[in-house]
This record gives sequence, C-alpha cells and structure tokens, in this order.
Amino acid sequence: MTQYIYGRNTVHQILEDGGRAKVIYLSSPDDKAEKLAAMRHIPVKQVDKKTMAKMVHGDHHQGICAEIAPYQTYSVDNLIEHVEDGRGLLIMLDELEDPHNLGAILRTADAVGADGVIFKKNNAVGLTPAAAKVSAGAIDTVKCACVTNLSRTCEDLKKKGWWIVGADMDGQDYRALHYDVNTVLVIGNEGKGISRLLSKQCDYIVSLPMVGKITSLNASVSAGILMYEIFSKRHPL
Repeated sequence: MTQYIYGRNTVHQILEDGGRAKVIYLSSPDDKAEKLAAMRHIPVKQVDKKTMAKMVHGDHHQGICAEIAPYQTYSVDNLIEHVEDGRGLLIMLDELEDPHNLGAILRTADAVGADGVIFKKNNAVGLTPAAAKVSAGAIDTVKCACVTNLSRTCEDLKKKGWWIVGADMDGQDYRALHYDVNTVLVIGNEGKGISRLLSKQCDYIVSLPMVGKITSLNASVSAGILMYEIFSKRHPL
C-alpha cells in the first residue's frame, strides 16, 4: 500500500535525511522542498489541494506530501546493542492508540537521546503518517521495535540488566528514583493505563503528583515529563 507523509517540517526532514522519499507532491510553492528534491534527484509533482487531501485523508497537509518507503522497525536487540554506560533508556508503549501521542513521544525521545521505543504489533497505533507529522522527523531518528508480547520483552530485558519503571496513578513520586540504571519506561494506554500482566513486570511504579481537580494527564505529556526527569537526573547542572 502506498504510504504518504505530509506537512512542511516532516517532508523537509525526510528530504534532508535522504533515502526514503520516492516522490514529492506540492499543491503550493515550497522552494526548500524543491531544492532538496532536486539535490536528491527525487521527482516533484504538482497537484491541486483537493487531490492532496484525498491522498493524505485530510486537509492538514500544508501544501506538501511525500510518497515514502515503509518505515523501518528494528529488533529489541538492535535498540540496546550500543548501550554501554549502564544508563540506557527505552520507552515502552502499552497499547497506545492515538498517533498524535506516539508522534509526540517520538519527538521527546529524540530530544533526550532515548535508545528506542517499543510498542505492540497488535491493538496499538503504529508508524503512521499522522504519527510522522507530529513527530516532526523523529520517526526517522528514533529506532522503534514492534513486538508481539510486551511482558515477555520485559522478561528478556530484565535478564539483560534492565529495570522496568511503569507510570501509573498509584505509584511513588517519580522524583524519588535516581534512574542510574538501564531503564525501560512503560507508558500505558490512554484510557486503561498499564495492563495487569505488564504491571507485574515493573520493578517500580511511579506517579506524577497532581494537586488540581483533573486526575490524569495526556499520555505523551506524562511521558515527556518522565523522560526529562530521567535526563535531568543523569545530566545534572
């Protein structure tokens, strides 16, 4: 099936990285995209806005989209093969459903230098064009592993010296941990949270203290706060 990404930042990023864009489509002028495409010898085609909206199933394309090769996924071993200092960081997503959450998490994972993101093969959002747009290019810079069983993956990682930290409402304050070991940060489903089986695999459960009237945060916001807490503990001023 033909796969498209869309939005200026996303398409510009993939053109700068090179290798995955097959054709660039424009419904409005974009000098940067045309220059980059010419450098990469990638064809550029002009289409009207209605045609582009049909291609990407919406009107948020910003006048540009690209036909691309499928997104690459990796094995979990690929994600951890270069972790040597005992301070690796993996983000595990337990049946996350919203591509905007996935895209935002990928973007933050890139910002903090995470070693990869792991998600389920079934019953979860994958590497879609919507996730790509929100990620602003991070979908191509952060390695992702798609696995059948998250609980078994945790078991395997624990045998290799990784500690599993789950984010849930009934845990200890997230600031209490030092995160000075190889860490898998588990983010649960937007509505159901972390599944019971996966929760049993967690060495620690951490929570974000909340003093307002709202009792939960968006999954990508929670993930972002926790990723930067880990980054902060590992890179003090």
